[in-house]
Amino acid sequence: MTKKFSIIILCLALCMGVLLSSCRLNSSNLYETHEFLMGTVIIQKIYHKDADKIAKEVNDRIAGIESAMTINKSGGEINLLNDAAGKEYVKLGEDTLYVLNKAKQYGEISNGAFDVTIGPLVKSWGVFTDNPKVPSKSEIDELLKLVNYKDINIDFENSTAMLSKKGQIVDLGGIAKGFAGDAAIEIYKKYGVESALISLGGNILTLGGKPDGTPWSVGIRNPRGADGSYIGIVSVKDKAVVSSGDYERFFEKDGVRYHHILDPKTGYPANTGLIGTTIVSDYSIDADALSTTVFVLGLEEGMKLVESLEGVEAVFITEDKKIYVTDGLKDTFTFKDESKEFEYVEKR
Repeated sequence: MTKKFSIIILCLALCMGVLLSSCRLNSSNLYETHEFLMGTVIIQKIYHKDADKIAKEVNDRIAGIESAMTINKSGGEINLLNDAAGKEYVKLGEDTLYVLNKAKQYGEISNGAFDVTIGPLVKSWGVFTDNPKVPSKSEIDELLKLVNYKDINIDFENSTAMLSKKGQIVDLGGIAKGFAGDAAIEIYKKYGVESALISLGGNILTLGGKPDGTPWSVGIRNPRGADGSYIGIVSVKDKAVVSSGDYERFFEKDGVRYHHILDPKTGYPANTGLIGTTIVSDYSIDADALSTTVFVLGLEEGMKLVESLEGVEAVFITEDKKIYVTDGLKDTFTFKDESKEFEYVEKR
């Protein structure tokens, strides 16, 4: 999903609350690059003598992932899969098969709260277009018949996949950027990079800490504040930090606000009392999928799911402006609400 700088990087105390692009670390070894890919700005901060070459390889890798997995451009592997829905198996690359399988796994563990076959509903609502609309109840009911992650059939032996029903559409918007982030970290490691950070439109991944050994500080967006405002900071090394919220993409119709995170069971924007979620995990693909999943599940069910998973922590922001964090994050989360409107609830 497009995060639109839903998380901001706090490079130094002087940069706090400022967009990542305006921050500069005082080091001659830093190489920074900005590139528009996957519908967002990709920012890399790399400390390495060959950083320019490494950054280019990362951008090329991300561009390849985008070409294979986007539904917003003609061609590509996911569009081939969608075009052949209900008809036949299609040949897919290793990356696409891996992400599809991961998506199915999250469909299973979330009991369908995360479902990449939600594409027909996403298309109908059109929140990511210039002409969003509220579909009729009858249209939503019909489209819900096409939403079922179990209809993704993968044949690993032949490197093919197929959707069971005609009209089904896979949309990897909630997981593909996570995979791309992990791919970037693999490239950094291949070249022996020890300190780096990449932001994929707000999906943050860190390799190691800062060059001086201290953790990176990542600010968590205030869902009701302006760009650059935040309600807390997490200190991380070798972690992915990904947020989802009802503030990222939305429109208003007849005084009602409709956001882009759809509940696969109802077909409507998720309404579980949450306005923002942040996942901190070892891998970006997990953080990306889970940030959406727990938003759809709500505080209690989302907390239970996160606490059942190893190496995963979370921050939950409720519509009554309360902040909850999982136990494993309490030592590295700092509550800093500039707006003075939120309450940090240390015990549930």
